[in-house]
Amino acid sequence: MTKKQKLNCWEFKKCGREPEGAHVHDLGICPATKAHQLDGVHGGINAGRSCWILAGTLCKGEVQGTFAQKYKSCELCDFYKKVKEDEFPHFTLSALLLKKLNGK
Repeated sequence: MTKKQKLNCWEFKKCGREPEGAHVHDLGICPATKAHQLDGVHGGINAGRSCWILAGTLCKGEVQGTFAQKYKSCELCDFYKKVKEDEFPHFTLSALLLKKLNGK
């Protein structure tokens, strides 16, 4: 039995901000695709399944600010809810992800 591949945020949202994606030229490469410190978290590539803790990710067509500025809207996101459900009861809390991101 093979393990089902987990979708990263850029695959789920089809934002086109992954390397060589359709919107890299106008919106830039998403920081979730480059956050190597979070590689493997929730089974994702880089921060592909923990995008809510990064500044500069996309929401409703707009690049978002810091974790503190955007987290409330991220909690309402369909992708965030999916990851939380997929990973229950082993969902990694944002405070722990921030520590990992900052190398602590």
